[in-house]
Amino acid sequence: MNFILWLIVGGIIGWLASIVMRTDGQQGIILNVVVGIIGSYIGGWLFGPYIGTGFYGLISAFLGAVILLAIVNLIRRGSVR
Repeated sequence: MNFILWLIVGGIIGWLASIVMRTDGQQGIILNVVVGIIGSYIGGWLFGPYIGTGFYGLISAFLGAVILLAIVNLIRRGSVR
């Protein structure tokens, strides 16, 4: 059950991050889930010791997903949108 919850929350976080970074039209639901899960890992690694868990953990996951999309945009296009 936890795995399904990770996929759902990862998809929502990846989708919200892609809306903020204006890449929503370029990626589908699978890529949103991947961005959300990898972004959660990045956010937990960067902000985890400072923010903690719970609701603030979701914020750090969102920030990690935005950072991941910014890095991907920088590599792909040469500029952050």
